[in-house]
Amino acid sequence: MWRRNVARSAASAAASALQRSRWFSTAIPGPCIVHKRGADILHDPWFNKDTGFPLTERDRLGLRGLLPPRVISFEHQYARFMESYRSLEKNTLGQPDSSVSLSKWRILNRLHDRNETLYYRVLIDNIKDFAPIIYTPTVGLVCQNYSGLFRRPRGMYFSAKDKGEMMSMIYNWPAQQVDMIVITDGSRILGLGDLGVQGIGIAIGKLDMYVAAAGINPQRILPIMLDVGTNNQRLLEDRLCLTDLGLRQPRLEGEEYLSVVDELMEAIFTRWPKAVVQFEDFQMKWAFETLQRYRKKFCMFNDDIQGTAGVALAGLLGAVRAQGRPLTDFVNQKIVVVGAGSAGIGVLNMAAQAVSRMAGNTGASTNHQFYLLDKDGLITKERKNIDPAAAPFAKGPGEIEGLREGASLLEVVKKVKPHVLLGLSGVGGVFNEEVLKAMRESDSTKPAIFAMSNPTMNAECTPADAFKHAGENIVFASGSPFANVDLGNGKVGHVNQANNMYLFPGIGLGTLLSGAHFISDGMLQAASECLASYMSDEETQNGILYPSVNSIRHITAEVGAAVLRAAVAEKLAEGHGEVGPKELEQMSKEEMVEYVTRNMWFPVYSPLVHEK
Repeated sequence: MWRRNVARSAASAAASALQRSRWFSTAIPGPCIVHKRGADILHDPWFNKDTGFPLTERDRLGLRGLLPPRVISFEHQYARFMESYRSLEKNTLGQPDSSVSLSKWRILNRLHDRNETLYYRVLIDNIKDFAPIIYTPTVGLVCQNYSGLFRRPRGMYFSAKDKGEMMSMIYNWPAQQVDMIVITDGSRILGLGDLGVQGIGIAIGKLDMYVAAAGINPQRILPIMLDVGTNNQRLLEDRLCLTDLGLRQPRLEGEEYLSVVDELMEAIFTRWPKAVVQFEDFQMKWAFETLQRYRKKFCMFNDDIQGTAGVALAGLLGAVRAQGRPLTDFVNQKIVVVGAGSAGIGVLNMAAQAVSRMAGNTGASTNHQFYLLDKDGLITKERKNIDPAAAPFAKGPGEIEGLREGASLLEVVKKVKPHVLLGLSGVGGVFNEEVLKAMRESDSTKPAIFAMSNPTMNAECTPADAFKHAGENIVFASGSPFANVDLGNGKVGHVNQANNMYLFPGIGLGTLLSGAHFISDGMLQAASECLASYMSDEETQNGILYPSVNSIRHITAEVGAAVLRAAVAEKLAEGHGEVGPKELEQMSKEEMVEYVTRNMWFPVYSPLVHEK
């Protein structure tokens, strides 16, 4: 299972061949029926081709005279945009990183607002360069400044004032079919806290990754902002709406809050019963509550809890392989997790499930190897008012000899000598020089340091500091992108980006194609294990745990197929479109990867045909 699949190279070649064949097979793609003409077409980014409309299409759609006479090919439009983007890069050299990132986001967003087909083609072809702009880390800046950046609405906005109206409001969305929805309430955007309605930016960014990585049709995605108020005092006091466009009231709490979320979920699945919904950046108490409340009733998952956990687990399993140890040695790995929020506890829950499976599901506690810290230090059973989600990982008196309730991170690292130090705290620099130097005494021959908090400024440490203080023999991963570290003498310290984008697109696509009514733990575990097995033994032993972002579509196809296989094995799959459960059961592993790949949308201009 953990050897490189012999079919991987063949599958990659097949994927490349499929993409090449698409270029020719879609030279004259099937027509798209539209119910608008003239300027209405030009103002609709789903259908607009700018100057790319052929003359016959301009006549058909009443566009003659509304565009310059010259017809510019898709390839020429692409080249012109990239030239503009490269020019922006040159002109902003030496400017602050935040200003440059926002400038890059603006030029991409203008294209997104105008021509979605060209936008997504640019994004797919340049995913390594553009993912950090439309997704983490720049999306954090975008959310912080969203009110000032706002030019036209994207997605839907439901608020506490809409209670009782959501079932009718959902029909205001123009698309008849929606496959993928990302919902946020803006209460915990990355590590930036409560940003209110500005959090819509994270939902938009996630769905852009669904299109780019999973090939979800952009006409079938929907970002949703659920505005239940904000507890951010700065936003509440903004009388000129300079920093916030949402409700100016404290957040709803308790049953009042849940009743609003209930109504929205019922409205969504009444109109689109086969949609997949991702919950994004809900504060911890509601993240766990809503996941348990809805996961068996609706087809949904929480990316902060389950997606982050899956990516982290893949990295943790990879770290075992990097040590040259058998995978079963994972049950002996001592792991210190800093951050007891939804992401940190989600990682521990999934890791505990993996340990339980490896240990034979005996029912005995599998949490002895995990150490959980929050802002108050080590969490033990002596902690007052302990969060129920953290309670299973609280240490008892007999498990922490030499440590006390609230012990500092440095004390824990020195005493435990962990194999893995993993941060999801949202506190930049918490892995300081002393802590990193203490990791030199790890019981592992190749200790792993995962600084997974986003955005970049919230990373627990930089890779340069990690390799400098913890030693050159570590394995390092971060949530946001960093450059590899030059260790001198021709050696390179590899920086792995342990980002959810390796998993959530595949989870969504695989679930959609399975037709499952809910997403099981087995489907999520299959996604994580698929990602963990993607890299070869040679790569992992060189400290490379995750593949290049340039391979994101191939990775997503593999992960999606793994999720689909798990759904079939658990008898949850009901099929999608004309492919039913029996056809899915008969597919080989390679056929399933091909089936998933074949269902990925690819951006080309389709002929438009007007119909009244």
